[in-house]
Amino acid sequence: MKLYSWNINGIRAAEKKGFLDWLDETQPEIVCLQETKARVDQLGTSLIEDHGYHTYWHSAEKAGYSGVATFCRDEPHNVQEGLGIDRFDAEGRVLITEHDDFLLYNIYFPNGQKDENRLQYKLDFYDELLPIINENVDNGTNVIVTGDWNTAHHPIDLARPKNNLKTSGFMPIERERLDTYESHGWVDTFRHFHPEPDRYSWWSYRFGVRDRNVGWRIDYFFVNEGFVDQLEDADIHDDIMGSDHCPVSLSLKGEGI
Repeated sequence: MKLYSWNINGIRAAEKKGFLDWLDETQPEIVCLQETKARVDQLGTSLIEDHGYHTYWHSAEKAGYSGVATFCRDEPHNVQEGLGIDRFDAEGRVLITEHDDFLLYNIYFPNGQKDENRLQYKLDFYDELLPIINENVDNGTNVIVTGDWNTAHHPIDLARPKNNLKTSGFMPIERERLDTYESHGWVDTFRHFHPEPDRYSWWSYRFGVRDRNVGWRIDYFFVNEGFVDQLEDADIHDDIMGSDHCPVSLSLKGEGI
């Protein structure tokens, strides 16, 4: 089975750029979208229900901002909006769906921007999430955490690391958070299968950098290490347009979800 994650940078804009055609052609079991930038009451049935998926949405209180959606071919056993932490949930950043073999977190992690308060908010989000997912694993549940993590972990994960050491998304204090996740047994699935450089999932809209592949890898599927033997592959689909991000995917062994 195959799961996709994609920061769509506005679901209504993405619909006009062929998102539903991509969904129909790809036919994944699950798709996790970030930065949907819409409330459900702003969307037509073509996005909500006319494509053979159960869809779940968590929107920000602020209009046209943030938001996540999860499309599931088979109905999940349970769906939770948010982490249960008000200051994060107000921004519509998390959907949690329970499936037969795993718990799936679809997350739009905060961007540190150039503001100290937002950077601290981002770091707090990482810090608050980790014990929650660790507890899931401690209770015997396999967990997948996917989405736009808004941090490139290692120099291999962006085209120009030396130029971005003070840029949010590659600051040491942000990268240390991902070090902490890995020290707790969380596995970056793409790097598990693909050690090669020059594989990115986000490019600025400016200066034609996507054509030159001057990008960042900030979209991930992380899993607990006990689930690694159930993985078949992970990939980045940089040929798919429609957003400043491209989709990333995770393939699991077996059929059911």
